[in-house]
Amino acid sequence: MTSSWMLVAGFFFAAMGVFVKLGAEFFGTAELAFYRSVVTLAVVVIIILRTGGTVKSAHLGTHIIRGVVGAVSLVGFFYALAKLPIAMAQTLNYTSPLFLAIATVVVLGERFSPWLVFAIILGFVGVGLLLGPTFETGVEGAAMVGLFSGVTAAWAYLAVRSLGRQGEPDVRIVFWFAAVATVICGVWQLATASFHAVTLGNLWILAGLGACGTLGQLAMTRAYRTGNTLVVGAFSYSTIVFASLATLVLWDDRLTAVEWSGMGVIIVSGLLAMRVETKEQIEEAGFEG
Repeated sequence: MTSSWMLVAGFFFAAMGVFVKLGAEFFGTAELAFYRSVVTLAVVVIIILRTGGTVKSAHLGTHIIRGVVGAVSLVGFFYALAKLPIAMAQTLNYTSPLFLAIATVVVLGERFSPWLVFAIILGFVGVGLLLGPTFETGVEGAAMVGLFSGVTAAWAYLAVRSLGRQGEPDVRIVFWFAAVATVICGVWQLATASFHAVTLGNLWILAGLGACGTLGQLAMTRAYRTGNTLVVGAFSYSTIVFASLATLVLWDDRLTAVEWSGMGVIIVSGLLAMRVETKEQIEEAGFEG
């Protein structure tokens, strides 16, 4: 199913989060976002050249809006990852499906099964069980930035959905996002004159960050462009599962029974969303037939 591309995106975005955490020791937040965007831009340009595609679009305004909002969300998320525990940062950023669910109904006028809405809410409950974030003294500002990244991420995903409805291909959507984000983050870094040295010791972090971010971006764009918005939103919680497993393997952080229960709830919400979408597709095909 087209919505299942979000599971692929979830894996790569979780890996990207690991590289962000590692890279925060060497680079600033906007700097990491810049390098991530540069790699994505280079890869997409190569794809476009090899496939004979074009970046020309009749919906340039929407692309730019999506790029600006996406860049703001990316920097905010990276900032939260650098300043907060990964659990708290991921939780705050992944409030985006809830905001997206509201936006798709209000802005796009989409109608969804109550079971899909339930799946989204259930997924967020699972996130809470898994991560159990707590607001420690002195991190309220960073936490608000993380929450804001969730709101802006929902806005960006909504723009992706709109562009998909207008027939824009995945690579063109990702190109304009990467181009706008590269310019914004690059200007930001030049204005603050805070670029740090890239060495053999930290180059692999930037390479991993860029590669995982690019693959995740392509898969996410395909999911939101062709899939059911709320189903994709439910599947986006898979990032939390992958990130938790990566944390366990890399840093030997042991999960509690409640956290494992949260993972189970998240998986159930994704399976429920998949089942509902499959049923709706079958019913729609039967009606059209």
